[in-house]
Amino acid sequence: MHYKSTTSSLWHRQSFRQLILVIPALLALFLLFIYPISSILIKSLFSPDFTLKHYLYFFETPLYSRVLWITFQISVLSTLSALIVGYPIAYVLRRAKPGIRNFFLLAITLSFMISLLVRNYSWIIVLQRSGVVNTVLTYLGLVDSPFKLLHNKFGVMVGMTHIFVPYIVFPIYSVMMGIDLNLEKAAQNLGATRWQTFWRVSFPLSLPGIGAGALLVFIMALGFFITPALLGGRKEQMISNLIQIQVVDLLNWPFASALSVILLLATLVVFAIYNRYLGVERLWGGLKT
Repeated sequence: MHYKSTTSSLWHRQSFRQLILVIPALLALFLLFIYPISSILIKSLFSPDFTLKHYLYFFETPLYSRVLWITFQISVLSTLSALIVGYPIAYVLRRAKPGIRNFFLLAITLSFMISLLVRNYSWIIVLQRSGVVNTVLTYLGLVDSPFKLLHNKFGVMVGMTHIFVPYIVFPIYSVMMGIDLNLEKAAQNLGATRWQTFWRVSFPLSLPGIGAGALLVFIMALGFFITPALLGGRKEQMISNLIQIQVVDLLNWPFASALSVILLLATLVVFAIYNRYLGVERLWGGLKT
């Protein structure tokens, strides 16, 4: 009897110590996530009485449905363009010499230290009608009049691709580093061409990195704000831009909160689809069971 009471006392002490260690994390989770999201949800439903008018207004107004579609469209296109640019970079880095590989990895890492505003304003200088691209094309006689490369979907895609490429490169590169290159040599020794080796060996083994990077970029793109505001036009407005207008210009916090909740739900739907078909475990290098 005394042994059972001692064991129970030790178990309670260990549980209390574990609870003490978890409390700071739970407090941070509440203050940084649960409380802000709950406040936004409450503001969207109560103004001051319970109402769904803000959500109904969103779905009844064609403009907002169109903006939601544009948001998904730009997010998908920027994710694909970042993949097209980032995958070859990761592929080459995996096979480069250590010195060259470390140099370019450092360069990609340093890009995170450059402000988003600086990068976007740099693209404004490059893409504007009197910018670097149009000046060079006009000087070479390739065009008669400057191209409209700014304040349209092209400008938004260029800016977002430039920002998102590092978020694609690192997940794919980390997965490729775990791939044994002897598998490619074995496939080539068995008669496979380089192209067949890539599609049947290298590419399938790198799919977890592609899925993780694509999910990360797509979710970030859904809530992106600065690049569409600076490089896009009126036709490239995203939900995040509408939220800014409702908060800063119109001071309509309830409707802005409803827009935020809709954007959050859209993100959760994408995350659920990813988890259903690929598994969240792949984000941390695990295997889907």
